Amino acid sequence: MALPALIEPGSALSRGEINRYSRHLLIPNVGVIGQRRLKNARVLVIGAGGLGAPTLLYLAAAGVGTLGVIDFDRVDESNLQRQVIHSVDTVGEFKVESARRAVARLNPHIEVEIHADRLERDMAVALFSRYDLILDGTDNFATRYLVNDACVLARKPYVWGSIFRFEGQVSVFWEGAPDGRGLDYRDLYPEPPPPDMAPSCAEGGVLGVLCASIGSIMATEAIKLITGIGEPLLGRLLVYDALELRYRELPIRRLPGRQAVTELADDYQRFCGLGAASEAAAASVPGISAVECKALMDRDAGIILIDVREPTEWEIVRIPGSTLVPKHPEVADVLLREYGREANLVIGCKSGRRSAEVTAELLKLGMRNARNLEGGVLAWVRDVDPGLPSY
Repeated sequence: MALPALIEPGSALSRGEINRYSRHLLIPNVGVIGQRRLKNARVLVIGAGGLGAPTLLYLAAAGVGTLGVIDFDRVDESNLQRQVIHSVDTVGEFKVESARRAVARLNPHIEVEIHADRLERDMAVALFSRYDLILDGTDNFATRYLVNDACVLARKPYVWGSIFRFEGQVSVFWEGAPDGRGLDYRDLYPEPPPPDMAPSCAEGGVLGVLCASIGSIMATEAIKLITGIGEPLLGRLLVYDALELRYRELPIRRLPGRQAVTELADDYQRFCGLGAASEAAAASVPGISAVECKALMDRDAGIILIDVREPTEWEIVRIPGSTLVPKHPEVADVLLREYGREANLVIGCKSGRRSAEVTAELLKLGMRNARNLEGGVLAWVRDVDPGLPSY
């Protein structure tokens, strides 16, 4: 069922805009009125990364009059595999600045409002209230729940997308949708999954072109909502498997007994088992810096360095002399049987989070000399051997 157009038509199109958008104007469902709705729309894109990059480009090309983008990060070389709005010459710049320049090159008729900030609870509702529609391309559950709750309080619909390795998901959420069709993200995910079950793209990887597939669907849903054409994905979850080239559609229904969102949570990181709680857990185990570990290894002090990352990560970069034992539920028991209770183990991973969890398990088993490699392989590359590749 189609929804009413979200946006009223804006001012008349100029001659240049008619030339630019003529292929839209020829579509009966869009036409001049639909294009004027797009021109009058204010859309906020959260994140100028894998999903935000193609979405921003397509919304700009389509003629969405005002695009907001919020992202606190800077362009890194590893982004260029998928974040097509950025380029080699913008590495090191704020992503929002890089995105603004790319949009200006594509369509000078578009106004871009940039927010070089991390989305936080104390500013989310006020920020969302300035826009008509929100697009969420973030890659962590804590931010997704914040986006959902802030959209409910600001009474804004939003298009949500998610990607991981070869699979993507898209849906539309709008608590205040007409005709009692209101749904929000908590109807799909009433509770966040355990942190270990929800790795980010930085931890698990993503096929670069998948971002374009999912980002284009998100942009399509935004255009449909703005102009009031077609049937939006409200109440439906679209799942795309790039390896099988297959789409699946799953219904989303309002969760019986779900509590209405009346205020933002105090701490979304803690709600998702992250942030201060995980940092405290890491701090509770004995640690060793990369520099200290290297010095002990050079003195042949009996250090056994265990790497608990995945084999794909091991192939990218490894610490010389380390042994790969990928993290799994029984890894601590395996290490205890292999090396004994008195072994001088140093446990490492990419950044120190996964290895801290394994170290904690080893201590529970009575291995008194187990320590966590603080900062993991990334700290080793930064502080010990900058010639090694990073990721």
